[in-house]
Amino acid sequence: MMHYPKKVTIGDITVRDGFQHEEKFIPTAAKLWLTEELILSGFKHLELTNFGNPKGMPQFSDADELFKSVRSSKRIQHLLPEVKLTAVTIREKAVERAIEARKAGYGPDRILLMVSTSESHQMKNSGLTIDEYFKMAEKYIPLALDAGMKVNGTVSTIWGCPIEGPTEMSKAVDFAQRWFDVGATDIEHADHDGSASPDRIYRYFSMLMDKFQNPAKHIVHLHTTRGWGMANILAALQAGMTNYESTMGGIGGQPANFVDGVPVSGTGEYYYNEATAVGLVTTEDMVLMMDEMGIATNLDIDRILETGKMVERIVGRKLRSESIHQGRIPKSLSGRK
Repeated sequence: MMHYPKKVTIGDITVRDGFQHEEKFIPTAAKLWLTEELILSGFKHLELTNFGNPKGMPQFSDADELFKSVRSSKRIQHLLPEVKLTAVTIREKAVERAIEARKAGYGPDRILLMVSTSESHQMKNSGLTIDEYFKMAEKYIPLALDAGMKVNGTVSTIWGCPIEGPTEMSKAVDFAQRWFDVGATDIEHADHDGSASPDRIYRYFSMLMDKFQNPAKHIVHLHTTRGWGMANILAALQAGMTNYESTMGGIGGQPANFVDGVPVSGTGEYYYNEATAVGLVTTEDMVLMMDEMGIATNLDIDRILETGKMVERIVGRKLRSESIHQGRIPKSLSGRK
């Protein structure tokens, strides 16, 4: 018999992870509108931007403006005290920038640092070795905590590295403990290139729970590169995981290397052949599936589905959610014969 959690926490990271993949600049006003709609739909965990150098990632050139706009939004002012807004801060200058923004009254509630279990991926992503990165984190996490921010420690390349190939899953469990040891508040477990299969998702998160027992501080972050995303979510649920994040329309991936007609450094060479055929697990489909399974999300699903239709208009193409077009499954008899 299959057992699933009775309730889950879902964070949406479209405004950061989803839009970073787009090859056109998404207007700040559209990012603000989507942030507002997600908060009004019940989301309490959102990623908004990346405080890294915007020269190579122009999608984030409005990072400060966006945070200021969200903080001053009258539509969501009454809800913001219960919401955690996150910014990605891979290196030292980004952490320092987040701290200054926090001190100025508009910065993030939480920052994200990331380490890979693969040395080559770690060097490509951060310019530091694994040990160098943890040493940097050990210095900067206390500064972020002192500024009133939570700190997420992300573990990547758990199920494989797009550069090196297969990786050892147990190493990621050790890295999760290492993150807690240096002061991280919670841990994201990420399949950034969509290389995990459902059986290995179940094995990994079962291994993780054998060590930590309580899933509350562990976040499931899954990409869909080969169509396995929702099957992987089901496997994570079976393993007892209760905290997930996703994007509207399943968009996202790596920072675009071409924005508004201009080549930029972005992520460099992509890990995949077709940029529009990859991304994260789809928020709309995931929350609807969980609702149908009787798992409480505390989200306004109808509003999320309507918002998903508008996200397609914002990015200018049909995205990967089936639910926004097919709608919810009826719960009562139609009366038709």
